[in-house]
Amino acid sequence: MFNFDFAVVNLIESERMENKDFIRTENYSLRLRPTGAKKLTEEVNLWFNKRVSYKGNMTMWSYVMFLKTMELAQYLTNKRKDIDFIVPQYETKRQDTSDIRKKILSISYSDWKKLGFSKGTLHYMKKNAKADTPFTLNAHNKERLDQWEKLVANG
Repeated sequence: MFNFDFAVVNLIESERMENKDFIRTENYSLRLRPTGAKKLTEEVNLWFNKRVSYKGNMTMWSYVMFLKTMELAQYLTNKRKDIDFIVPQYETKRQDTSDIRKKILSISYSDWKKLGFSKGTLHYMKKNAKADTPFTLNAHNKERLDQWEKLVANG
């Protein structure tokens, strides 16, 4: 259900995890230093605190995993005849990729104003893009970003 390799790759791509967060052992395998382990733990906690639609409700992943663990225990003790680990499907798509961050940071305030958007909105988008923490974009801000791309593409 949860892929730790994917979490580490996300941390490296977002430049929140660095070479100094790893130790190379005598047999050339990589291990995490305490700083890297802390960053990975924080990433996992963020993912487990996300909400997902499960049985008609928006439920945190940590609670869904608890429920699935109970289902497994009931299945193993023959109190349950079937088990379903497919639902809900976990999505790993992130909005704050390095490309989006670079795109936001490259927008000039004058181009943004030409589109009729607030300087303050761009300021906070840039602030989030510079930060080491994950962020999301509202639907209308995504649309504005797409409009800016079209403006730049048309020259």
